[in-house]
Amino acid sequence: MLHPHTFEIYEPYDHFREFLLSLPQRFSRGEGECIYKGRNELRVFTVNGTRLVVKSFGRPHFINQLVYGFLRPSKARRSCEHAHLLASLGIGSPAPVGYINVRTAGGLLFDRSFLVTLESTCPVVYRDLLTQHIPWCLDAVREVARTAARLHDNGLLHKDFSRGNILLDQRPDGTIRLELIDLNRMRRGPVSLQAGCHNLERLPVTPEMQEVLATTYAAARHFEPQECLRLLRSFRSQQHDHMAEECASAACSRGGEA
Repeated sequence: MLHPHTFEIYEPYDHFREFLLSLPQRFSRGEGECIYKGRNELRVFTVNGTRLVVKSFGRPHFINQLVYGFLRPSKARRSCEHAHLLASLGIGSPAPVGYINVRTAGGLLFDRSFLVTLESTCPVVYRDLLTQHIPWCLDAVREVARTAARLHDNGLLHKDFSRGNILLDQRPDGTIRLELIDLNRMRRGPVSLQAGCHNLERLPVTPEMQEVLATTYAAARHFEPQECLRLLRSFRSQQHDHMAEECASAACSRGGEA
């Protein structure tokens, strides 16, 4: 437990073991192609012809360094475990290669973790459905609704079910392939109609998309379609009101500072 590095690599990816173990040094040297940098960082590496996405989770505050050191699995480990759980339910995500946890203070404190997956080949992110002409847009929305219903029926709620975490593609036969990312925050337990609809409210929609989302989700879970649609509209309205309040508050603050 007190080893400075703990890691796990999954079959059939053992040939990436050396790369996985070198990630702390590679990130400190700024290697790889950075595709996102915020609290966490995403970099793409090509290793022996295979493109891998590495997510470096930000260093937690001191209390959580103890919590993740002894009581809770790291975000990288949870992401891998959730990806395998989704696969058992027939829900796609970029294949997890493995993870590595880094500890400091002689192994007493958790420092950071790195998650490695194969790069997704899905060309469309959910948010593209609102900004690009995608002929199979409504089929994609139906698949999003069915995927959410499958998660919820199995007692799983993706707490970051949002526009940037749903990847989509249309297969040659016309069916939709969907992959979920950012899997470290999953809640387990019964998911009611209200909780399920609330989970969908972060997805931007046109009126037509919203109706398709509601009716498909309701059909998959044997709920009343009009009640599902009413809840989605209500939650979206509340979200817009909250955003308007935040913008007004920010404007007042700027005015006070001026």
